[in-house]
Amino acid sequence: MERYEFWIERAKSSFEISKLAVNIHADVYYEDLCYQSQQAVEKVLKGLLIYYGVEPEFTHNIEILLKELKNFTEIPDHIKEAVQLTNYAVQTRYPGEYDEVTKEEYENSIKIAKDCLDWVKIKIKERKENKKS
Repeated sequence: MERYEFWIERAKSSFEISKLAVNIHADVYYEDLCYQSQQAVEKVLKGLLIYYGVEPEFTHNIEILLKELKNFTEIPDHIKEAVQLTNYAVQTRYPGEYDEVTKEEYENSIKIAKDCLDWVKIKIKERKENKKS
């Protein structure tokens, strides 16, 4: 397995955790599930950067990762929405002063993570097909 594929596999794992945990136990916080959505996006974007031959910056900031990816591909608007998940990486990860995450915000984090996973899969497939041509 290629290194970028490990990152993408871990992204898928985080995504699956974010979807399943709410059904496992009612005491799971949406904040914790949104953290897993953020992790899925962070890991899949880092996997794509590695696929492009770039060592990703050590960051949880999705905006930084997307800016780096702009050097290789156009970023669709619905993927740019992923920057809003960055707050779940740090700000809401631990108890503190922030507004409670709602079910709607949680569901949106799942949608964004799925969109990013799907987009990266398409980008890699397109590039592989172009290399064959």
